[in-house]
Amino acid sequence: MGIFDWDLDQSHLDLDDSALEVFDLRPGEYDGTPSALFAKVAPGESERMDAVVSQALKSGAASYGSYFRVRLRDGSLRWGHTQGVIRRDAAGRPYRIIGVVRDATRELDDLAARTEQDTARHGGTGVVADTTAALAHARSVRDVIDVLKDAHELGRFQSSSLVMGLVEAGRIRLVAEGPEFMPGTRYTRIDDAAYPMSEVVRTLTPRFIESGEAFAAAYPRLWEHVSKFQVSSAAYLPLIAQARPIGALGLLYSGKCGFNADERNLLIALGSSIAQSLKRAMLYEQEKDLAENLQQAMLPRRVPTVPGANVAVRYRSARDGQDVGGDWYDVIPLPGGRVGAVIGDVQGHDTHAAAVMGQLRIVLRAYAAEGHTPATVMARASGFLHELDTDRFATCTYAEIDLTTGVVQLVRAGHMDPLVRLADGSCRRIPVEGGLPLGLSAEFGQLEYPVSTRELDPGQTLILYTDGLVEQPGADLDDGLQALADLVHEGPRDIQQLADRLCESVDERDGGDDVALLLLRRRTADAPRAGGRLQQHVAPGDPESLASARQMIRAAVRAWGAEGRGDEIELAADELMVNALMHTDGGALLTVRILDAPERRLRVEVADGSSALPRRREAGDAAVSGRGLLLVDRLADVWGVEPRGEGKALWCEFIVPSRGGQHGGV
Repeated sequence: MGIFDWDLDQSHLDLDDSALEVFDLRPGEYDGTPSALFAKVAPGESERMDAVVSQALKSGAASYGSYFRVRLRDGSLRWGHTQGVIRRDAAGRPYRIIGVVRDATRELDDLAARTEQDTARHGGTGVVADTTAALAHARSVRDVIDVLKDAHELGRFQSSSLVMGLVEAGRIRLVAEGPEFMPGTRYTRIDDAAYPMSEVVRTLTPRFIESGEAFAAAYPRLWEHVSKFQVSSAAYLPLIAQARPIGALGLLYSGKCGFNADERNLLIALGSSIAQSLKRAMLYEQEKDLAENLQQAMLPRRVPTVPGANVAVRYRSARDGQDVGGDWYDVIPLPGGRVGAVIGDVQGHDTHAAAVMGQLRIVLRAYAAEGHTPATVMARASGFLHELDTDRFATCTYAEIDLTTGVVQLVRAGHMDPLVRLADGSCRRIPVEGGLPLGLSAEFGQLEYPVSTRELDPGQTLILYTDGLVEQPGADLDDGLQALADLVHEGPRDIQQLADRLCESVDERDGGDDVALLLLRRRTADAPRAGGRLQQHVAPGDPESLASARQMIRAAVRAWGAEGRGDEIELAADELMVNALMHTDGGALLTVRILDAPERRLRVEVADGSSALPRRREAGDAAVSGRGLLLVDRLADVWGVEPRGEGKALWCEFIVPSRGGQHGGV
C-alpha cells in the first residue's frame, strides 16, 4: 500500500515508493504526471478511471474509490485499488486529492474464481457480453486489438492462441497474434487454400476444426508452425460487415476437442460483434484522417518571414478522432512595416467547421491585404460569414502590428483576450473591448467593432490562442487563463520552444479540444524603416476610441523621432479629430504617416463623411469655439483640406528631424 498526493492546479501527482511498486515502477521511471500512470493501466481502464475522478470532482463528493488493473513488466495484469479524499477551497473548487493505492490481487482472487464459474455455467454468454461491452469503447483498430488481446490474456476466450487479420488489396495482413509469432503468416493471399483464414474470408463461412489430426490434414503447411502449441482444435471466423469480409479471427485451443452447437453459435456471435466494432473503428480512422487532412490544407502552408519580428505558430488537433474543428491562425504581411496576426475558432468540431474556417481565413486575409482598417476587416468578415449557407459563427481576434512603432491595433469578436509576455518574462492579460462573434454581429446588425490600441516594446511577445489551450472540464475559465499566464512566465525564452511547451501542457492534461496558437515577438535588429502608416477609427460619443487614437499618435511620435514636436503634433491632431466629431454626423478616420521626401515630415490626416469644407475664422474674445483651425495653422508647418468622393480629409504636416537612416523601432 502506498500514498499519493495529486496537485490539481499544477497537474502533478506525487507517489511514494510503495505506491510506485503497486504500478511496477521504479522512482526514476516516473515523471510525476497522471498520463504516465494511465499508460501503465490496462486498455480501457484509463478512460474509466478518468470518468470516476471527474464525476467525483464535479458532483462535490468528498472522496472516491475504484478498482483498476495494472500491466506489469512481464505483460501480466495485477489488480489494484485506489481511494482518494478531495480537498476543496472555500468556494468549493477542488485543488488537491490525497489518498492511497494498494495491490488488490489477493482479495479479488475469490471473486475472479466465482466469475469464471459463472461464465462457464452460462455457456460462455458472459464472454460475448463482456467483450461486446469492451468493444463499444474502441475508437480505433488498435483499440479493438487491445480489447481482444486483453480478453485472451485474461482467459475469457479459454483459447491458447489468438490471431486476427485484415483484408487489404487481395491479401490478409496479420494484425494480432499470440502468444508467439508464426513465420510466413504475416501476409497471406485470399486465394491461398493453405490457410484457414484465407478460406473463411473467401467463403464467408466459419471453419471449425475438431482435432489436431484434422488440422494437420487440412492445412499441413500451417500445421508445421502451430503444432508446437499442442493444438487440439481451432475455430476460424470470418469478420463480415455490411455483407463484405473485412478480416478473420482465429482461436486455437489446447486440450479441447470439438465444438457443440451452443459453442459454435456463441463464437459466431462473437465474430459478428468484433466485425461491427472493427468496421466502425476503420470508418472512424478514415474520417479522422479526412478531417485532419482538411484542417491542415486550410491552414497556411508556411509562416512568412516578418522583418522585425519572430513568429511561432502551432496547431494541435483534438485527440477524439474526427472531432477536428475550425481553429485557425494566420500571419499577413502588410505594407509599411506592418503585419496582421489572426487567431480564430469556428463553432463546431467536424469537417464542416474546418471547411468554413478555410473560407473565412481566406476572405479575412484578403480584406486585410486590401488595406482596410482592423475594424473594417472584422466587420466585412462577419458579413461574409453571415452570407454563407451555414449556421456556424466564429470567434476571432485580429491584431495589426506596426513593427516600426510597436503600435498594436486589436479587434476582438467574441474571442478571449490576448496575453503579452514582457521582456523580463512576466506575463499579463491585455483587456480588449470586444464585439459579437463573426456572423452573429451581422445577423443582429452590430458591425461596429471597437479598436483597442496598445504598444509592443522590443522583446515583448504577443500571444494569441484558442480556448482549447485554457479550458479544462470542471475548472473556471479565469483559473485556466491564470494557469496559462504562469506557464508562459515559467516557459523557455525561445518562442519556438515556448510554443512547444504550451502544446505539451495540453497533452499532459489530456485536453480534448483543438488548439491554435500564435506568438509574435517584436525585435529591432532588422525592423522595417520608418515610413509606415497607422490608422484608427474614432467613433462619435466614444471616449475610449478617442483615447486610443491619442495613444497611437504618441507612440508614432516616439517611434519616428519626433519627440521635439510631440506636443504640437498631439494638439493639432486632437483639434482635427474633435472638429470632425463636432461638425459631422459620423465618425472620423485618423491616419498618421511619415513622409521621407523631399524633407522628412510627419503627416496627420482626419477623414470624415461630410462634404462641407471647413474655414478658418477669427473667434471673438468671448467665443468658446472657433479656434481649432487657427491652432492647427499656428502649430503645423502646412495644412489643408482635400475633398473626397464621400466626404473630405483635413491634414497637417510637421517637419521632423531625420533619423540618419536608423531603423524606426522604439
